[in-house]
Amino acid sequence: MPSATLEEYLEAIYKISLAGEVRPTVIAESLGVSGPTVTVTLRRLAAAGLVERTAGGAVCLTESGRHEAVEVIRRHRVAERFLVDVLELPWEAAHDEACRLEHAMSERVLEALERFLDNPEVCPHGHPIPSVDGVVPALVGVPLAGVPAGAEVSVVRVAEDNEAVLGYVASMGLMPGVHVRVAEVAPFDGPLMVEVGGREHAIARDVAGVVFVEVES
Repeated sequence: MPSATLEEYLEAIYKISLAGEVRPTVIAESLGVSGPTVTVTLRRLAAAGLVERTAGGAVCLTESGRHEAVEVIRRHRVAERFLVDVLELPWEAAHDEACRLEHAMSERVLEALERFLDNPEVCPHGHPIPSVDGVVPALVGVPLAGVPAGAEVSVVRVAEDNEAVLGYVASMGLMPGVHVRVAEVAPFDGPLMVEVGGREHAIARDVAGVVFVEVES
């Protein structure tokens, strides 16, 4: 089993890969570490057979690396579900706490938690929980920032790695399952006016970019 540090890297590489090519500079930015630190850790991951480098220098997970990354994500999201649903931790605090728990949780405890929670399919922020077989459902939704005025949408997930943003989004009620009407979209990358639960809120374009929604028919 990889160390906690290596697991953090595998998780980050997997998530970055969902958006495109993984470069060491992006890994450094994601984890808040220096370039030389990333270089050293990538060598450790490569030596363990968990990552490979392409001819152009991009980072790719091997089959073993992907398996380990998905297992970390599974433990993380189940831990978040437990922290929010059972311990009633605020959803904006669950991500950081789950980052600590994900490295210490055994498969026995993980399976027991899944049974106790009735096998949840998504974390509190709406991200899919991988199956025991390593299957990760495809992400759905588009950024709220790109939705036109007048659209009726439902929130499906919210980016989970910024506690301050999560708290702000929650204060407006923009949580998975919530119905939203986009009342107005200001030009030149201005804010959106959205109606949530009968109340209107102005939301900055960058914040709206981390809220993913499905347009209602």
